[in-house]
Amino acid sequence: MPEAAQRDRVFLVVVDDSEERHVALRYACLRAKKSGGRVALLRVIEPPGQTEWAGVGALMAEEQRDAAEKLLSGLAVDVQDITGGYPILLIREGDPRDELLALLEEEKRISILVLAAAGGSGGPGPLIAALTGRFASRLRVPMTIVPATIGLDELERVT
Repeated sequence: MPEAAQRDRVFLVVVDDSEERHVALRYACLRAKKSGGRVALLRVIEPPGQTEWAGVGALMAEEQRDAAEKLLSGLAVDVQDITGGYPILLIREGDPRDELLALLEEEKRISILVLAAAGGSGGPGPLIAALTGRFASRLRVPMTIVPATIGLDELERVT
């Protein structure tokens, strides 16, 4: 594979509050490292609800953004430790599914979406369910779904 094409391979991980996000992140990092690609981290924050005072809503939005920046900065250190490169950090506001689909449409550098399926019997998770169902036709990149229960040794083997 040409070196430029390898550098352009971007593995996108959605950073939500689920336990399984760590598995998706590790998988994406290992794939990026082994293929010479790069990791992108997306955190979607939901807009604050209607409040009586505009200042309260603005303060809530600022706090959410600060928390998202701190979370992504911490994860960026982990990504850099594994891959040797700093990830692309993305923060968007809105519905996670809608913002993810919009980002995939806008950002042509993203080559692969990496998500981890929820553990347990409650289904794969709302984002995976939407992207493999009703919204599957809107995906423009392949999606890799990593089982939440996969171990570190197995992750190393499959990447």
